[in-house]
Amino acid sequence: MSRILITGKTGQVGYELERSLQGLGEIIAVDRSQMDLADLDQVRDVIRRVKPTLIVNPAAYTAVDKAESEPDLALRINGEAPAVMAEEAKKLGAAMIHYSTDYVFDGTKEGPYFETDPTCPVNMYGSSKLAGEQAIQAAGIPHLILRTSWVYSTHGKNFLLTMLRLAQEREELSIVSDQFGAPTWSRTIADTTAHIVAQSLATTDRAAWWNERSGLYHLTAQGRTSWFGFTEAIMDHASVHKKPKLKAILAKDYPVPARRPNNSVLSSQRLQQTFCGLPQWQAALKLCQE
Repeated sequence: MSRILITGKTGQVGYELERSLQGLGEIIAVDRSQMDLADLDQVRDVIRRVKPTLIVNPAAYTAVDKAESEPDLALRINGEAPAVMAEEAKKLGAAMIHYSTDYVFDGTKEGPYFETDPTCPVNMYGSSKLAGEQAIQAAGIPHLILRTSWVYSTHGKNFLLTMLRLAQEREELSIVSDQFGAPTWSRTIADTTAHIVAQSLATTDRAAWWNERSGLYHLTAQGRTSWFGFTEAIMDHASVHKKPKLKAILAKDYPVPARRPNNSVLSSQRLQQTFCGLPQWQAALKLCQE
């Protein structure tokens, strides 16, 4: 029987993974109090004690703006901790599924980004996540690195919940209209992961399955929109007393410490051809808000 260690179980993706992966093995889900990714010794100790056959790592330092003033902490959690997990996985003969971000790209490309496109992060968060990707790839273990974008859910801190809260408080919201991506529900990420894990368990030769499929994949909802378009869709489904007026602004008119890519659209073609389909972002958002 497989033993699956899930990190960051109280986060947006970790919360959904603990539900989605049920029935696929013995699930050991830990939160920050049990496994703090800033404490590399604790990361090692937990893995050695649990002895998982699969490590699923959604835990991350995700405060994009704060990372600019806490680069060492962001790098330890997003870069060094995954490296330690990969080292320990190698000793155990375990596989690893790790989640990364659209922010490894600079956003200057016209069309969607493919896994083969060169990376060029424009902020510390993106740089720290890229370091994690590279460490796992260098470890030579069976692995899947799943890059996603604009993650939202009804749990934790995210754009959807922020907009719903501000809609109750303000008559007008100014939203950036010149940055584009694919809003991705955390449940889509978790359910897709479960499909993939189920496929790995159904094969008669797991080593060959992982050997053929290990690598980098983009996992986002289909389609594209701007933060303004995302907000419009959120308000269409929102049950708020009075919906605020939405004002489109440019990113340069909303200064923040960390630069964001203007184009965060990722092509998920490779994942869909290899594993399973993915929903349109509008359909997933509607389900999430029901």
